Amino acid sequence: MTGTIFWKLDFVQGIETVMCCCGKLIKYLPVLAGLVALFYYGIGHESQYIFDKELMLEVSQAGIEHGQGDMNRTIEFIRAELVKKFPNNIFKHSPWIFNNAGGAMGTMLVLHCSLSEYVIIFGSALGTEGHTGRFWADDYFTILQGEQWAQKADSFEKEVYKAGEQHHLPRGVAKQYRMPDTCWALEYARGNIISMLPFGFMDGIFSTIDFYTVGQTVFYSAWSMGENLLNGKI
Repeated sequence: MTGTIFWKLDFVQGIETVMCCCGKLIKYLPVLAGLVALFYYGIGHESQYIFDKELMLEVSQAGIEHGQGDMNRTIEFIRAELVKKFPNNIFKHSPWIFNNAGGAMGTMLVLHCSLSEYVIIFGSALGTEGHTGRFWADDYFTILQGEQWAQKADSFEKEVYKAGEQHHLPRGVAKQYRMPDTCWALEYARGNIISMLPFGFMDGIFSTIDFYTVGQTVFYSAWSMGENLLNGKI
């Protein structure tokens, strides 16, 4: 009987503690909401960008011409050209990392990652297919080798993008896409990059359960973001 009374008292005290904590949390909710709003709406403005789609198309086409079908030469040329133009903003330490997102799988090389922009090489020697994602950012996918196909939900025809062509995915738009065989691309996104990160992690956490790759992605993305912030790049 005594034990039951003590158990009830502990339970009541526990409820009171939880209610007290919730009350304190609610008091700070407006501040938290304000910070979240600032974080999301304060990132992704024209004044924060250093790259542009025209540059990505130009350097990709030059890389294709330089490489003559050799992807190692093409990618190293692109990286070198970007380093010349942006010596403090191109990441020089990243390895190739698997990427699972939207049901598609490939490998990527991070060249730049900041709060408002990212530049990567993405592709697969085997081909892949999946969902593009729907983002608070514009995405420019310039094909270096192979083809990418895409389709909107209300379309009965596929879009085809070949080497030297650029596929623009506007912010707020989603498509199904496919790389039918070997395909590599220079991908440039501008907007709220933080809002894109969950899309890049969810497959690794809940589908492939490849925490090593998720860890690599987080580590090198955060490293690049940190370097850019220290250089004054949002």
